[in-house]
Amino acid sequence: MVRVKRGYVARRRRKKLLGKAKGFRGSIGKLFRPAHQAIIRAGKHMTRHRKERKRDMRALWIVRIGAASRQFGLSYNKMISGLKKAKIALDRKILADLAVSDPKAFQKLVEAAKEAK
Repeated sequence: MVRVKRGYVARRRRKKLLGKAKGFRGSIGKLFRPAHQAIIRAGKHMTRHRKERKRDMRALWIVRIGAASRQFGLSYNKMISGLKKAKIALDRKILADLAVSDPKAFQKLVEAAKEAK
């Protein structure tokens, strides 16, 4: 059988994988086999956490909206139902951003929600 010279293919593959494992603790960031296993495991966690991040952000927005609307004398659920009755279609991300960055505009939204109730 003829000898096959692979050249730099294997080295490039290993370097690419070790680059992904850079910063991992101990020998996991230095040795190929543990690095490969750790990257596979990290990929599973990344997939799950991408989905969890969406849930966490929505929960954060709800907390911010609730805290800001309570300052103006309205609970979160009454604020949301009032906005729906007033036909103001803003999602929770925008409402939370308004609550943090522009309290005067958010106060006007709270007043509109109170009037719709």
